Amino acid sequence: MKYLVTGGAGFIGSNFMHYMTETYPDDMFVCIDALTYAGNYNNIKELENRDNFKFICGDITDKELINKLFETEKFDYVVNFAAESHVDNSIKNPSIFLTTNILGTQVLMDACRKYGIKRYHQVSTDEVYGDLPLDRPDLLFNENNPIKASSPYSASKASADLLVLAYARTFNLPVTISRCSNNYGPYQFPEKLIPVVISKALNNEPIPVYGKGENVRDWIHVHDHNVGVDLIIKNGKNGQVYNLGGHSERTNLDVVKTILKHLGKSEDLITFVTDRPGHDLRYAIDSKKVEDELGWNRTYTFEDGIKETIDWYVNNQEWINNIKSGEYKNAYNKQD
Repeated sequence: MKYLVTGGAGFIGSNFMHYMTETYPDDMFVCIDALTYAGNYNNIKELENRDNFKFICGDITDKELINKLFETEKFDYVVNFAAESHVDNSIKNPSIFLTTNILGTQVLMDACRKYGIKRYHQVSTDEVYGDLPLDRPDLLFNENNPIKASSPYSASKASADLLVLAYARTFNLPVTISRCSNNYGPYQFPEKLIPVVISKALNNEPIPVYGKGENVRDWIHVHDHNVGVDLIIKNGKNGQVYNLGGHSERTNLDVVKTILKHLGKSEDLITFVTDRPGHDLRYAIDSKKVEDELGWNRTYTFEDGIKETIDWYVNNQEWINNIKSGEYKNAYNKQD
């Protein structure tokens, strides 16, 4: 089988590339990534020596490139991780989120229609559901919850989801969608909470926490997420949405304190800052559907996963320093 994996140099996509190329040595994986600021070729550079891996630097909104790629490679599966994903950036500049996350999805699905595939899989987010109240821990997002996006980022992902389902109904395109909770693990770009906290704590720098740090997130290790995506691609039902949650709810402040404790750092580093506009209060996912139908489950507890993640960043500080200096942008040299 041959896969096209978009956004494969990003955080979740690169972990997916490592997992899939190792798990399925007889399958072929073509990775395309535009290598924008959050795409880091260092994340997948060691895969260059694998016979079942190929990298292409390109943008999913480039219709000519995508069509040529589909015509040449004849993909069986398309897995779309490519997305602008940082909420703060979407508040500052919504347009790039709409272009990549919606129009890029359209370009990919049009190519799928034209050249034929066994399955198109859209990697989405629990943020399309909006948020839940802090005082109702009994409430969870399930696949039947209405979409209620809060930020330009989540609105762009929700729009893409609706487009995917519309293509399934109108054009009979074989599709599935997964919506995950907050991921953590290796290779996460140091703009998101966990790598920011680790990096700043290691340097004894002030750690910014929005508001009072009371916002709750459901954390899933990136490996468990990607195992779920693989299961859905292989065994999910066409036209269906599947939630992948970590069942590990923590306030942002709890996450920060856990990291500081593991690193032996003082909580005095915590600095509360003005809250983000429209900041969602709580995310929590019900994964019963994918657990019951496909037998998916998590292998990581948050306690074990966060320790492993912290240790990875401690042991890979050069990776972080390359990003801070901008040197990571030179990891891939485009071929003429």
